[in-house]
Amino acid sequence: MTPFSEWLPDQSALMANSSMVAQNVIADVRGYKPFNNLSAFSGAADSYIRGMATAKTTIGTVQVFAGDASKIYKQNATTRDLDNVSKTGNYSLTPDEKWQFVQFGNDIIAAGSLNQPLQKHEVGSSSNFADISGAPAAKFCAVVRDFVVTANVAYGAADYPYRVRWSQINNGTDFTIGTGQSDIQDIPDGGHITGIVGGEYGVVFLERAIARMTYVGSPLIFTFEKVENRGCNYAGSIASLGPSQVFYLAEDGFFFFNGAQSIPIGAGKVDEFFAKDLNSNFTNRITCSIDPLNQLVMWSYPSIESTGDPDSIIIYNYAVKKWSLARIDHESIGVSLTLGTSLENLANISSTLEGLTTSLDSPAYQGGSFQLSASKDKKLCNFSGTPLDATLETAEFEPVKNGFSLVRSVSPYVTTRGADTALTVSSAVGTRSRQVATPTFTPAVALDANNLCNVRSNGRYHRVRVNIAGNWENALGVSTDIVKSGRR
Repeated sequence: MTPFSEWLPDQSALMANSSMVAQNVIADVRGYKPFNNLSAFSGAADSYIRGMATAKTTIGTVQVFAGDASKIYKQNATTRDLDNVSKTGNYSLTPDEKWQFVQFGNDIIAAGSLNQPLQKHEVGSSSNFADISGAPAAKFCAVVRDFVVTANVAYGAADYPYRVRWSQINNGTDFTIGTGQSDIQDIPDGGHITGIVGGEYGVVFLERAIARMTYVGSPLIFTFEKVENRGCNYAGSIASLGPSQVFYLAEDGFFFFNGAQSIPIGAGKVDEFFAKDLNSNFTNRITCSIDPLNQLVMWSYPSIESTGDPDSIIIYNYAVKKWSLARIDHESIGVSLTLGTSLENLANISSTLEGLTTSLDSPAYQGGSFQLSASKDKKLCNFSGTPLDATLETAEFEPVKNGFSLVRSVSPYVTTRGADTALTVSSAVGTRSRQVATPTFTPAVALDANNLCNVRSNGRYHRVRVNIAGNWENALGVSTDIVKSGRR
């Protein structure tokens, strides 16, 4: 069997221990698994969603928040609509700004724009968000130990793109400098701040540096140590499980920051592919999120085929250290918790059971379950739809050294989740006789009752492309029936 090995688009196709195409799939220990389509679980916002978050009340009730260019919304637990809970007059985000939300005690605090100060909503009691009096405006925020920390800030009619400012200790709504350990720190030699990660210590990402902020108490409060001269160029490309487990995108590729140093994870694998595939005119639309349940980190981005909206997600399985790609129209990605749905409220999602795009067995209908989320058509969505049509392509092989060969059939190893009638598999063979030539693919041939795709292709170098549609489970590789042939 020729396996569907690790996707390495930056490598040469010939005799590589890799797959040349791994689209709409998730890398597994062996082979690949399906990547599911989106399923909406909310009503629509006014414009595309630029950030989402969830919080729990003191009695465990889940609340879901989202923001677009002008409003912050809370999802209605009964109707599933996105109700406007913005402050009076709403907001005005610029095209490169996104909402960030953190929970500090019972407060949800929102940042993301230099046009208004931090916003606060008390979970379970507030009707609307409101300005935090005396707080800065900020593009980024995080909770570091017992402080709300903002970065890339504006206040007093001035912008400070290289400044970190934090609240009083154990008081996320008072930013009076010099009181209760509230203070500021400039990082002047790393460019603009592009993100911040919270936790036991903070990690500040700048365009040309990474700094670690460590709590030491009075009089310094926090010390700042530059630990990397490489930075993050793309705000929105940072996702973390904590300050020692951070994934981000730099100008020279994808990296994992372990709290002390950055480790390349895309070099020689996908960095060159991504640099060519990214539409550099719309890097402000990049978003990133982690699915810890499946040990995946994903970067959403607009490809060169896009006119602005993201249409691609590059996926890294950090447990097995393998990549894959999804082509799917959407607006952004994030994480959320499910609200929970009673049988009576199902009618607010669909008027018929057949119209539900998510299985009734899905955790999406139970309150408090984690879900990798996205936005599309201005709605919040999860990835609980049917599997996307997938394409996998083996490395190129030369069956007869310095000679020609005829591929007579292909046997793909693809398993189904249910009845095989719900699955369609076909194969095509790409062939060329010179390395400088472009492979020519045969028409795709459907799988027959004998697990064969009866394709015929004569040449020197071959690769197999398998197309999968329907309810599939695992794709491991292919076997090929090949005989030596004469030159055509």
